[in-house]
Amino acid sequence: MHPPIASLMQSGDLSAGRSADERRLSRLFRAMDAQSRQTLLSFADFLSERSAGADSASAADQESVPLEPLYESRPAQETVVAAIRRLRRVYPMVDTGAMLNQVSSLMSAHVLQGRSAETVIDELEVAFEAQFDRHRGKRGSSGAK
Repeated sequence: MHPPIASLMQSGDLSAGRSADERRLSRLFRAMDAQSRQTLLSFADFLSERSAGADSASAADQESVPLEPLYESRPAQETVVAAIRRLRRVYPMVDTGAMLNQVSSLMSAHVLQGRSAETVIDELEVAFEAQFDRHRGKRGSSGAK
């Protein structure tokens, strides 16, 4: 299902070849309850997609990115990870790398501090809109030169 995490969960001789980060992640993962494990896996999927997307982006891809947000309605029962994915689809033109710290903090507030998904999603929507406004400002100022 999730081979990278599954490989982290293996024990025995393979642990000697793993990095300190992999061992730490494995130890933390084993200490979590089922819901926290699923949240971590979902967030890892999100980060992996973001990373893979950044690696495969080309100049031609950048030219085909819409200039305005693509409307997509918010589902009634949405998870934080699903909201992040939806907002990335709505705002494909923004640099999500610049938002990683903020998105991670909001995800942590939800998972570790128990903040409601609805409240965190509201804040994510504001953050994505603000990042879009910054993007639009840069685009406008570069076009005026």
